[in-house]
Amino acid sequence: MLLAAVLAGCSSVGVGVGIPVGPFSIGVGGGSGGVSVGVGTGVGPFGVGVGVNQRGQVTGGAGVGASVPIGGGPAHVGVGVGTGTVLYDPATRYAPPVVPQGGGTVAPTASQQVAP
Repeated sequence: MLLAAVLAGCSSVGVGVGIPVGPFSIGVGGGSGGVSVGVGTGVGPFGVGVGVNQRGQVTGGAGVGASVPIGGGPAHVGVGVGTGTVLYDPATRYAPPVVPQGGGTVAPTASQQVAP
């Protein structure tokens, strides 16, 4: 019952397979946000990572989970819950800066200001 409440309050639920390389783990996972590949690290059940999903979005996330080894090798399979954010989205179109037209003046930005 507690697990269901925890899962309901999280923004992402997923399953992944990772192979440890030094203090990091390189893996592939799938969850409510789709399939992604990435690199992560953690201490105990807590982890952080950066990944790329099938749409080319770079995401960062943090979560808590558990894993078990697959066979006798270094690979693990795990289940976790966490939250993440999109750090870069190639589909996002950024608007060009607005340049004022006409005879008006524009106040300098903080980086353009000179101390008296």
